[in-house]
Amino acid sequence: MEKIQDSYPPGLWAVVYKNAFTLRRQSRKRRRKLSRFFKRFTESAAALPDAAVVVGQNGDVGWSNPAAADLLGVTWPQAAGRNLVQLVRDPVFKEYLEAAQQDRPLEFPSPVDQTKILSAYTTPFGKKHQRLLIARDITRTYYVDRMRRDFIANASHELRTPLTVIRGFLEVWDSQEQISQNQSRPVELMLDQTRRMEGTIDDMLTLSRLEYGDEPISEATVPMPALLDSIVKEAAALSGDNGHVISVDIEDDRNLKGDAAKLREAISNLVFNAVRHTPPRTTIRIIWSPCDDGAQLIVEDSGEGIPARHIPRLTERFYRVDPGRSRDSGGTGLGLAIVRQVLERHDAELQISSSIGAGSTFTCIFPENRVVAPNEDDRIAGMDSKTAG
Repeated sequence: MEKIQDSYPPGLWAVVYKNAFTLRRQSRKRRRKLSRFFKRFTESAAALPDAAVVVGQNGDVGWSNPAAADLLGVTWPQAAGRNLVQLVRDPVFKEYLEAAQQDRPLEFPSPVDQTKILSAYTTPFGKKHQRLLIARDITRTYYVDRMRRDFIANASHELRTPLTVIRGFLEVWDSQEQISQNQSRPVELMLDQTRRMEGTIDDMLTLSRLEYGDEPISEATVPMPALLDSIVKEAAALSGDNGHVISVDIEDDRNLKGDAAKLREAISNLVFNAVRHTPPRTTIRIIWSPCDDGAQLIVEDSGEGIPARHIPRLTERFYRVDPGRSRDSGGTGLGLAIVRQVLERHDAELQISSSIGAGSTFTCIFPENRVVAPNEDDRIAGMDSKTAG
């Protein structure tokens, strides 16, 4: 150091040489620091069990870690600059990667080993419109979940037949005129429990079919005013002497494109839940209105409200805020799980908000591509529905 400084030319040039030497020394330190950082980054990326691929704006591979070779067949640096969909040849993966928005992870078989099931999602990365693709091996979880669904579906089918037989005999027994007073009450209770079990099994079978996606979603036009009017009539009958005040506000004359039967089941679940779980003579509002993303269906009640800690779990199977009360009201604990599955099949989402003492609001948001303009018959039905509301 001293020797270099001693060799500086005298005068003004000494300052120039000294600054140049200082910059050179700092540059060497930065290079060593960057080298250590890059080494740590590559070691960390190599240790990741998940595949990681940096994808450019045009779908070209900018970088990948070693796990990407094992799971996706994307090897670095051989894959540099190549289009990812040409390396991972799967039409579903191609459609997912090219979609403008990915709301949920994609599950698909690994192109390297078809027995492996991968879950992939992308997230924005860097400042050049790049994305980071993460793919994880979920084979074990996938097949465990499939076994669970198979068990539920098979058990439900096996239980349905004997329950139907038992209910049939109980109904015959209950209809006999010579049945004694001591027998009448037990038979009535057995019938109630049998019907409740049948309702649970029906919901389990419905949820199983929705999860498997065995039944294709219809792309028919569903007239919303007529559908809501029909559901309100059924809800009023369910309320009976409880006298719930149920109103419908049609603020959007457009309809939905989808499966009428499944949409009816989802919406009726929301409305019937409001009837079952709110005090008598409270108000229930159903609103069909436009929103920024397309259109929304809102079911508002003025009941007791739901504690905030329960809201994230409401769409889980068999989850109940108050188990005893739900059983007394005839709930199976599967209604909101069915709603969530139906909405997902229609590219929609469910939002839930609630305050203790101020009721609950369930909002189904449908994307613009699911909303269609009405024809003349639908406009007339909408006017009739507004008048009735």
